[in-house]
Amino acid sequence: MSNNPLNSPTKTALVTGAGSGIGRAVALALSGAGWSVALAGRRPEPLTETAALAGPDARVITVPADVSHPDDVNALFSSVRECFGRLDLLFNNAGTFGPRAVPVEDLSYDDWRTVVDVNLTGAFLCAQAAYRQMKAQAPQGGRIINNGSVSAHAPRPHSVAYTATKHAMTGLTKSLSLDGRPYRIACGQIDIGNAATEMTERMQTGILQANGELAAEPVMAAADVGRTVVHMAELPLEANIQFATVMATAMPYVGRG
Repeated sequence: MSNNPLNSPTKTALVTGAGSGIGRAVALALSGAGWSVALAGRRPEPLTETAALAGPDARVITVPADVSHPDDVNALFSSVRECFGRLDLLFNNAGTFGPRAVPVEDLSYDDWRTVVDVNLTGAFLCAQAAYRQMKAQAPQGGRIINNGSVSAHAPRPHSVAYTATKHAMTGLTKSLSLDGRPYRIACGQIDIGNAATEMTERMQTGILQANGELAAEPVMAAADVGRTVVHMAELPLEANIQFATVMATAMPYVGRG
């Protein structure tokens, strides 16, 4: 659908990074479960593809936005209010690993800032806007689910920017959980390991391990992440999954290194 008012009586979700990978899988899972979904991302064409995959009867809108830009975030949430009237769920998913994996001493300032601006500042800006909307709407409240990562617990080699932002995401999740209590705003985090997306293609052919070797790693279907997010999202606001880890069963996480 285009950005026309939908006046949906269903629950409404906003998914950032919805043009591919985990964002697309989660958006399709939510739409399939009956949610109205706003699809956000930097490029309009992939968002249109996600909307088409949701089917002709899906209640979706596409809103191109760069979450690292405050003006884009403000416009994004204004579009959601205009089209749906309220916001019940933010899936804070937009993120980047960065241009390449490099040793700490070789990471440029610009590459560091790119990862921090998208993964951390972007997540904060969207959470802040969602918090304001959920606090002000009637009935009050809603849910924020942050996309953390297994890297919020255990880093990969040469991933200092990505790992630092994913550890910071855990702090963001905890602070939002605490500050949202008086307003029925729940916040949880899903830590994902080796979902099969464009970002993880190299894992199936060989990726650097902590011991310096290259090794292929198992992956899981991104749809399994979507099902988990739907479960977290459809709990009553009196209940919250604070942290969930969903990962390929045989990936080297437990015992990594």
